[in-house]
Amino acid sequence: MDIGSTIRAIRKRKNMTIAHICEATGLSQGFMSQVETNKTSPSIATLESIAKTLKVPLAYLLLQKEDRMNIVRKDERRITKSGTGDLKVEHLSSTKNVRMMLVELPAGASTGESPHAHEGEEVHVVIKGMIYAEQGEDAAEFGEGDSFSWNACTPHLVKNIGDGPATVLITVYTDTEHQQDLI
Repeated sequence: MDIGSTIRAIRKRKNMTIAHICEATGLSQGFMSQVETNKTSPSIATLESIAKTLKVPLAYLLLQKEDRMNIVRKDERRITKSGTGDLKVEHLSSTKNVRMMLVELPAGASTGESPHAHEGEEVHVVIKGMIYAEQGEDAAEFGEGDSFSWNACTPHLVKNIGDGPATVLITVYTDTEHQQDLI
């Protein structure tokens, strides 16, 4: 864990000095310096006192870097192709178990020639266009603003049935960490 660097970054962002932290917590400057350089590990009670002084939740200090906010700017999105008809998949953001994608389907394009299955649960929101979706014996057409969800372990297919491109926002949850880019 890199708690010390987190404390230092928050303290500096809030324009606080080590002396200010020490005054509020009763800790020595030498100890705080060792905490910030990760040379010593403070107790939970000490961390709680530091967190209170910094006005952040204790849990935030304990988060691993990969569990913190992940920012993906529009012009930095990873873009891949999928399905038939070259579906354009913009990877918006993700956590260990959740991925969010914006998928553009040209007219007539689909997620594959036949239904496919994979691990996870999916939620879809049609942003633009007309979509046909089927899963097992269930099938429906969806327009702008409509949404649907399913367990992806049952074979499924999504197809653009409109005259122009369709855009679908898809969120996929899996019990395991990222495996592959499936929609």
